[in-house]
Amino acid sequence: MNRYDAVIIGGGVIGTNISYYLSKSGLKVALVEKGDIAAGTSSGCDGNVLIADKQPGFDTDLAYASQQLFKELNKNLDHDFDYTQKGSIYVIESEEEREVAEEFVDQQVKNGYSMRMMDSDTVHSDEPLLADDIIGGVEIDSDASVYPMDFAYALTDAASKNGLDIYDHTEVTNIQLKSGRIESVKLSNGEKIYTDRVINAAGVWAPEIGRMVDINIPIKPRQGQILVAEKTIQVGRRKIVEFGYMMAKFGNENYKRNVHPKLDELGIAFVYEPTGANNFLIGSSRRFVGFDTSLSFDIMKGLAARAIRFFPAIENVNVIRGYAGLRPYVPDHFPIVSEVEKVPGFYIAAGHEGDGIGLGPVTGRLIDYIITGEKFETDLDLNLAVNKLSFNRFKN
Repeated sequence: MNRYDAVIIGGGVIGTNISYYLSKSGLKVALVEKGDIAAGTSSGCDGNVLIADKQPGFDTDLAYASQQLFKELNKNLDHDFDYTQKGSIYVIESEEEREVAEEFVDQQVKNGYSMRMMDSDTVHSDEPLLADDIIGGVEIDSDASVYPMDFAYALTDAASKNGLDIYDHTEVTNIQLKSGRIESVKLSNGEKIYTDRVINAAGVWAPEIGRMVDINIPIKPRQGQILVAEKTIQVGRRKIVEFGYMMAKFGNENYKRNVHPKLDELGIAFVYEPTGANNFLIGSSRRFVGFDTSLSFDIMKGLAARAIRFFPAIENVNVIRGYAGLRPYVPDHFPIVSEVEKVPGFYIAAGHEGDGIGLGPVTGRLIDYIITGEKFETDLDLNLAVNKLSFNRFKN
């Protein structure tokens, strides 16, 4: 009989981080993934590790704690996952936008984070190919990036050395309870594995797993589309984002971008990400289309037009491909990292939307803390984090 201390459902960056930290704590762990490791949402994103796009307060504190864990993982994992910390820049188009940006930076600096306003001369000196009419920017020092699939495989390799068993190309068909508690998991290969704990890290598919134990999880897929350019000259040396990205992500009643309504409708905001292969990625978009991952030509045109607006020099650079991924959206924009009181032994680690890569390590560490009680060195208030990310916040 196969028995585990914990069974993790979902082999993306969230599930693999959890498998790493739980196995490192000495638990016997199984990871169940219906396809390949990192073949779902984790393969359809751009690998950001940001505080730039976080709201001041707990949102930033959580992301920064994860950034510090990335530094540890970069030292401790055996395989390179292309971790680079070059910082990022928000570019500013208008005086109205600058006022919002200044308030944002002032608050973040007061909270202890390294950011600065850049005037027109400074931002163009830093990134010479930016459009001439960009009036400034915000520089965020701590931001970084990784290659998500390599990161997931580096984690599973380390966890396997700690005893992790991986059931890939295997689906969970049922979760069985005994006296209301987790007892076992049935798999599509016919196996039944016993455990007292199931961690639902299935991302956009988390609600499907939740229904197996009669839990309604408020996550739905939000599609994002990205363009990949050919190899070319260095356009920008690090991540560059329009400040309006914050408005596209969260919405803001006090500020609206001066863009065509169609761009707002499709959730398009300019994001530029250079790669180690000397090409670059262009994003981003946000829309609700169910589980559809087909590419929209309108979105591709919108992404390209928005990119050319900020970097006119790329007008004649070819796009070699595009791809779309599904982000697990939660209405309050915070993930669920929590035990479920109604079903003892059932945990949720999902709902990160576009922040799953960046919040992967802190999510794994928090699940480890919730299960084992083992604290870790961080400025993050762990009890506050557990409360803020609790599934209980969705109860009526």
